[in-house]
Amino acid sequence: MHVVIVGGGVIGLGIAWRSLERGLGVTVVDPEPASKASHVSAGMLPPANELLYSQEDLLRLCLASRERYPSFVEELEAVSGVPTGYRRDGLLDVALDDESLDVLGGLHRFVESVGVTVESLDARQCRELEPTLAPTVRGGLLSPDDGAVNPRELTASLLAAVSARGGTLIRRRVTDVLIDGRAVGVRLDDGTTVHGDRTVLSAGCWTHLLGGLPSGAVPEIAPAKGQILRLRSPEPYLRRATRAVAGGSGVYLVPRADGELVVGATYEERGYDTTVTAGGVAELLDKVRAVLPGAAGLELAEAAAGLRPGSPDGLPVLGETCVPDLLLATGHSRIGVQLAPVTADVIAEMLVSGEVLDVAKAFSVDRFPR
Repeated sequence: MHVVIVGGGVIGLGIAWRSLERGLGVTVVDPEPASKASHVSAGMLPPANELLYSQEDLLRLCLASRERYPSFVEELEAVSGVPTGYRRDGLLDVALDDESLDVLGGLHRFVESVGVTVESLDARQCRELEPTLAPTVRGGLLSPDDGAVNPRELTASLLAAVSARGGTLIRRRVTDVLIDGRAVGVRLDDGTTVHGDRTVLSAGCWTHLLGGLPSGAVPEIAPAKGQILRLRSPEPYLRRATRAVAGGSGVYLVPRADGELVVGATYEERGYDTTVTAGGVAELLDKVRAVLPGAAGLELAEAAAGLRPGSPDGLPVLGETCVPDLLLATGHSRIGVQLAPVTADVIAEMLVSGEVLDVAKAFSVDRFPR
């Protein structure tokens, strides 16, 4: 079987690699692979958050991906020879006021209820773990078995693994999906075509805009803009990935071994606009200085914006469409990097055996009206 995958972000590349490992032929089509949302993402891998309290199916999917991450990365690095920047050295949540401390109390109870190890910390313990934190920190939580990955390194590793396993990468834009009773491939912007036995659409918030799709076959995948900063210092300014909450507003801080500190992110409904704005940068700088007062002296190395792909109900869309041999893997919103391992396994299994893994059954496209 030969599979054509439209979209070369972390989701499309993950599916490509896992499919190649299962013995399928794979062609990935993307004019600029690993350059959109995956490139901008911070790569934090939290065990859970308050958004999952009432989303049992999504929680199960997140936990399944969390369980897969260590082996996913180990196997990937062995094939590619390229590091992924994966760290499992702990994730710290801190509260800067009493209201936020109560929020963390609820998160603590929830995370423990799903079997994830978490430790409650007082203000002194938080500052012992991270001495650069503001003295206004009231307390926190430590998830010792969680952490982060570097999405830029992860996608580079995936690209290398796809190449090593004999996959093909075509750096062209897809204009149309070719349908002749079933999906038979895609047409490119130079007029040429790529044919395959099955086609997977994983083009983020551009997925539903592809030509040739029957009305209602693919739900609208709306963009949500996120601006993000990268600060830099000679040595890492933080020791571990950290989330901070104050006054109901949060910020995440993800350090890299080379001294980069990723600060994110805004959430804006601005269509397909990816302009970096003074207001967005100012908002993030204000937040980071509230948590790390000394960060004002760090170099502002990069400011960027990406588009998170959101489905109509905010949940991923995984699996077969009403068009035979046409599959979707999109709508991951802000947790695409987090869900990459489980998504890759789910779609690869569908392609090889036709089986839908239990953890993915709630995310079928059938839940949307045509």
